[in-house]
Amino acid sequence: MSRWGDRDGVGAEQSGTPTVRVIGVVVAVATAGLLTGCSMLGGTTDPGPSVTTSHRPTHHRMATVSATPTATPTAPSAGVIPGSATPRPATAGPEAAPSPSPTLTSVPQGTVVAQGDVASPKGSIHFHYRMVANGDDTYSAEYSGFTSTVPVPISVTLLDVPPEVGDGLTYHGVADHQLGGPTTTPAPASSASLGDIGQPAYLGTLVTYSSAAAEADVPQELGPDKVLAVDTVHWSIPVRQSNVHPVDGGARPYASGTVTATTASGAPKRYRVAHGDTTAMVASRFGISVQDLIWLNAGLQVFGDQQYLYEDTTINLDPDSK
Repeated sequence: MSRWGDRDGVGAEQSGTPTVRVIGVVVAVATAGLLTGCSMLGGTTDPGPSVTTSHRPTHHRMATVSATPTATPTAPSAGVIPGSATPRPATAGPEAAPSPSPTLTSVPQGTVVAQGDVASPKGSIHFHYRMVANGDDTYSAEYSGFTSTVPVPISVTLLDVPPEVGDGLTYHGVADHQLGGPTTTPAPASSASLGDIGQPAYLGTLVTYSSAAAEADVPQELGPDKVLAVDTVHWSIPVRQSNVHPVDGGARPYASGTVTATTASGAPKRYRVAHGDTTAMVASRFGISVQDLIWLNAGLQVFGDQQYLYEDTTINLDPDSK
């Protein structure tokens, strides 16, 4: 009996040990559940960042935390050629509504912004000119004291690229105007509008030329559109005041282009667009609204939902250059 009793005792002892171990495992698991926000009980605590687990043995399982990325515009594919994308006008969007409307003062009416005297190389043509502000961001060219001994009508025009005396004009420039025919008595004053061209300072040359008719019997040097005098126009236009003041905050993603020119005060004047630049980020870089950026660049073209700008194009940042 003792043998069987011993055997029964041994059996009881062996069967009791696993029972204790199982209970211990259950308690450990339940305790782990409480320490992890009661996920086993369906608790609804703040999940925080997303968690992923590695496939290692259970007793060595580790957790890695991945932070939620900040939302940013999606850059165009490196294979996209910006010039091939369908262009559309840039828009300010509803987020720009609270921004004040951009303003720019006009040069006061009657302000003389350029003037000079013209005398042809042979001394046969003389007159005085003035460029005058109209008070609405337009300008007029005024002419007085015109005299000429040349036997053909004489005209003047403004050009950005100077020709040479004796050249034939193929383009009549801005504010093309006929002064009159031969006269030794000063002709009445006359004027011509420069039109809505914005800042006129780029028109650095006043060209005097022959307006002879095609069939006129005149020397070749006085033939139609022959240049008779070339004068440099020295503009002196007061700086116009604006409530838009771009300041370069430095290159950043989606606004990584370069400032290619600055104003006399050192403010950014021109910006060359880099690949992936967007209107919102470029405006942000210079501390202005998208509405301001569009105002500074009439007809600004973009493509894509994020309003990507065309690479290598130049953007104006100077209100006075509008």
